[in-house]
Parts: sequence; structure tokens; C-alpha cells
Amino acid sequence: MLDLPKDLQQKALGRQKYIYKDQEIYEWEQTIDEVHIYIKPPKACLPKYKDQVLKQLGPGQTLPKLEVEIKSGHIKVGIKGTKPYIDEDLEKTCVASDSIWCIEDDELHIILQKGLKADVWPSVFKGHGGVDELTKAEIQKKLLLERFQEENPGFDFSNAQFNGMAPDPRTFMGGVKYS
Repeated sequence: MLDLPKDLQQKALGRQKYIYKDQEIYEWEQTIDEVHIYIKPPKACLPKYKDQVLKQLGPGQTLPKLEVEIKSGHIKVGIKGTKPYIDEDLEKTCVASDSIWCIEDDELHIILQKGLKADVWPSVFKGHGGVDELTKAEIQKKLLLERFQEENPGFDFSNAQFNGMAPDPRTFMGGVKYS
């Protein structure tokens, strides 16, 4: 059995960072059903800073508003009337009509409903690299345990472990059951 360091196991369970030119662009994580993207928007777009921003606006200026467009294979994120901050094709498809966004804890939180349940996404966007193979294997384990818990609600899989590599959570043992 391959015992991975605890920090690698924790990395796979938590948010993955996408860094570009030494700047964090977004963080993301996934569950059996969803991909979550977290972006730190400009403070001017956050409701809690509204009064502060209003004081700084000149005549005719309006509060900046976030604009988020979610399509099955593409996302745009930016401030209305400006060039998008993110304008990228997704690594895999999502169900756009079941995907949402909100501001939560000073972050833009985008929740994408996966097109294929239990599908492991190596990255959120095409061309943004992907998680390394060891992290991907840990994510597969996490999603497989989520699947087992969903399919067997009377059992506790919180302390379950795998010997060796975990199989694909989407196709293992006849595949995911859609209900």
C-alpha cells in the first residue's frame, strides 16, 4: 500500500489554486455532483463595501456590477461593461441551467453542476494545467467515497481507506446510478 503524506491527502480534499504570473486567479474544488470555483472580486463589487464605494464615485458614475455568464462549456466573469476577467472554455461540460453563482464570505462562488456525475475534472478550464497525478488519485478516492456514501446511506465511510489506486468513481462497479 502506498501511504501518501497527509499534506498531499489534505490538498486533494481542499481547494486547488490556479496561479498565473505569481497571482492567484481562482481556487476550485469538486464533489461528486459539482465543481466549485472561488474568485476574489474587487472590493467595489462586494455589497459590504457599497457605502464606501458610493462616496468615491463621481457624478454619473455607478457602482460596478459583477457579470457572470455560465454556459455548458464556457464561463465569463467580469465587471459589467468591461473586458471579462475570465473568459474560458471549461475542461468538461456542466449543466448550465442548474449552475449558479453568489457572493459568499467576500468571494464570488460559482457552483457548476457536473455534466456527468462523479466525473473527475483534472482542472476547471482548458489550458489551465491540471492537478498532478497523485492529487488526481486522491480526488478519485474522495469522489468514490462520496459515491459509496450516497449509494449506501446507512453506512459510514468517513474513515475508509483504499489499498493502491482508486478506480474511476464514475464507472466503477457498473457506474453511477442517476436518480
